Amino acid sequence: MKHGYVEASGLDAAHARHGAGHPTLHRRAGHVEEFKRRFLVSLLLTLPILLFSETVQGWLGFSLEFPRRELVMLALSAAVYLYGGWPFLAGSLGEPDFAFERAVTVMVIACPHALGLAIPLVVALSTSIAARMGVLIRDRRAFEAARMVNAVVFDKTGTLTEGRFGVSEVVALIPERELLELAASVEVNSEHVIARAIVEYAEERGVTPLKVEEFRSLPGKGVYARVNGRDVYVGGPNLLRDLRVEVDGELLDRLRGRTAVFVVVDGKLAGVIALSDRVRSESLEAVRRLKEMGIKVYMLTGDSEEAARAVAEELGIDDYFAQVLPHEKAEKIRLLRERRLKVAMVGDGVNDAPALVTADVGIEIGAGTDVAVESADIILVRNDPRDVPKLIELSRKVYSKMVQNLWWAAGYNVMAIPLAAGALRWAGIVINPAVGALLMSISTVIVAVNSQTLRRWLPGPRVGGRASPSPLG
Repeated sequence: MKHGYVEASGLDAAHARHGAGHPTLHRRAGHVEEFKRRFLVSLLLTLPILLFSETVQGWLGFSLEFPRRELVMLALSAAVYLYGGWPFLAGSLGEPDFAFERAVTVMVIACPHALGLAIPLVVALSTSIAARMGVLIRDRRAFEAARMVNAVVFDKTGTLTEGRFGVSEVVALIPERELLELAASVEVNSEHVIARAIVEYAEERGVTPLKVEEFRSLPGKGVYARVNGRDVYVGGPNLLRDLRVEVDGELLDRLRGRTAVFVVVDGKLAGVIALSDRVRSESLEAVRRLKEMGIKVYMLTGDSEEAARAVAEELGIDDYFAQVLPHEKAEKIRLLRERRLKVAMVGDGVNDAPALVTADVGIEIGAGTDVAVESADIILVRNDPRDVPKLIELSRKVYSKMVQNLWWAAGYNVMAIPLAAGALRWAGIVINPAVGALLMSISTVIVAVNSQTLRRWLPGPRVGGRASPSPLG
């Protein structure tokens, strides 16, 4: 589990219990499938920009399938030929040579090469550019939606922080060696990064974990096992509330800003192990750049209010959600969407999967897990949060380039076809078939060259201010 505390597996029995058949994993997988089914129809739709391109081509008769498209072009050319003798076009009746030349010119100019390249070429280039940046696009629709994102929610552990915890202090209410022995004996069966840090700390001090019985994880709260006949719980603040164990306020103040792991033995608090997780230097740049782009930044964590506030203040994050249980993450994303925000969720763990699917854009960062990867729309290969603003910038740039291409391609056809038909012959402006072919080729080249300018794109400057964080419910 990624936040607050917990997912565990390690004993043979625990492996069987926490494998594919574990109810918690089944429930989370079910959440992912539920959201996928809910958005299935929208995910299968064509990109809106492509729909617009098809519409423009439809106006000009170019979105039809063969042979209807060719028939439309022939009909248009035939119409020009038949009416080529009208006085306002040809100047006098009965000019078949002029009419035939107009018909051929219209057919040449009306070839929709530029319109056909306007979108696909940009799509291909953007996919290549994104891949070089370490961005893998699994869903083009989500990539297009990224340009409209105005709120980014980061999972804290392993995303904004390094995810490498170290024990900074041990507050023991029983002999410290006994406290470490009990805690390490339970945590050695867990795969959580906090658990590994506690076990390593104990082993460095010559403490050997004992065998345990009845090991089980308590999702979002902690872990439990019987050690030498004693009931031992190890976990975060949510665990204490469930066990109704009181903690001295001065002790909490002393641990403020750090991740506190409480050890409860036979219903009584036996001690607290404080750990610190280093904030990534890249995270500060990422937050600053997002705020410079006018995007609100949120943090999601299962840590205590104090620990969450400390990280938020260090990074200059606007708002944060603290003490969030795994199954509540998707609800927080839904809450932001109900505020009419376009939300991007950035995470890397199993517990982030439902939230990734719920968000408008789900972004998996770093190595991650199989479930997170399958749930994400976009994958950031590097474990670098600075790639998030780069991704959004690229999405905006790509959309802008698509619109430019469409305006040029559509505008060219709207202007060139009447000229090819001889609409301005009265002013002495006549386009012959050779010039028409040249114009058609030039329009295609312009679209191609304009698309290629994407290769010169670089992310914007990384500057910005900070804001005071506030907790969200």
